Amino acid sequence: MPVLTRLIPSPVVVDIRPGALADLATVLADERISHSGRLAVAVSGGSGAKLRERVAPQLPGATWYEVGGGTLDDAVRLADDIRAGHFDALVGLGGGKIIDCAKYAAARVGLPLVAVPTNLAHDGLCSPVATLDNDAGRGSYGVPNPIAVLIDLDVIRAAPTRFVRSGIGDAVSNVSAIADWELANRVNGEKIDGLAAAMARQAGEAVLRHPGGIEDNDFLQVLAEALVLSGIAMSVSGDSRPSSGACHEINHAFDLLFPQRAASHGEQCGLGAAFAMYLRGAHEESAHMAGVLRRHGLPVRAEDIGFTVDEFVRVVEFAPETRPGRYTILEHLDLKTDQIKDTYADYVKAIGS
Repeated sequence: MPVLTRLIPSPVVVDIRPGALADLATVLADERISHSGRLAVAVSGGSGAKLRERVAPQLPGATWYEVGGGTLDDAVRLADDIRAGHFDALVGLGGGKIIDCAKYAAARVGLPLVAVPTNLAHDGLCSPVATLDNDAGRGSYGVPNPIAVLIDLDVIRAAPTRFVRSGIGDAVSNVSAIADWELANRVNGEKIDGLAAAMARQAGEAVLRHPGGIEDNDFLQVLAEALVLSGIAMSVSGDSRPSSGACHEINHAFDLLFPQRAASHGEQCGLGAAFAMYLRGAHEESAHMAGVLRRHGLPVRAEDIGFTVDEFVRVVEFAPETRPGRYTILEHLDLKTDQIKDTYADYVKAIGS
């Protein structure tokens, strides 16, 4: 009888706790990521730069690179800058844009990446995808998972609350994304990776069901773990399917149609998830999800992020075009303008004020 198994791409280290940043050098040495201390460290001009003074004494052999933003050009420039060095690894220290730039640069140069996020805005901190702005708008690029993820909850607590709230919306949207995956399986026979689906679903449910808030370390721990698990679920499945369905199509449509007015990734995904749950007839689940999002200060109506009903209808109509080939409740129902408008009105009534 053959023994069958599979290797799951995941970080060697996931360290989530208050004060974790103080042990960054120890983690890198103990896990044999960098014995020599020859590290490239990418930081933003904001949160990452503020932490440099605190972290630099731990890493005397490191070379620091300030990254201007979250564009493809920034990531390519970072890769070119670190290529000449003889580094053991690249550390990305900052928000989501810096982590994504560092992921892309590390993949381009062939270095392992250590992700040290300073906020929990979305599940990209441990995903095999780098999302970068380019000349055509915004692109997603396949990259290896980080070799290590270190999340200091004290640092997260000091981040702007909007960024943490955004991560809540992104994590909760997993519940809707998995429902879309199951729909695609029933209708089109699309194969579901059961392990990836279980990881993503439980990550979303853990945040959805937790009674705490962003001021609680216990809740921040659960949220951070959920976002890491979501990223690993995407690696397991080989694509973004476990964490991306109609919720993310709606998010991408906001970004493409209204790039100057779009809200944060997680705010739009959370709103999209609550509406998508209503579309599939899960009205109680939709109302519960909207209630949780509202409790955490997240938007649940288009008006909450400054959009009119007609603009939201346009977003929902356009959303399927953002991910050709992906089958979600939006493609399944193929609603017309008036149907979307009427359903949205019913959704707003159902979730209450």
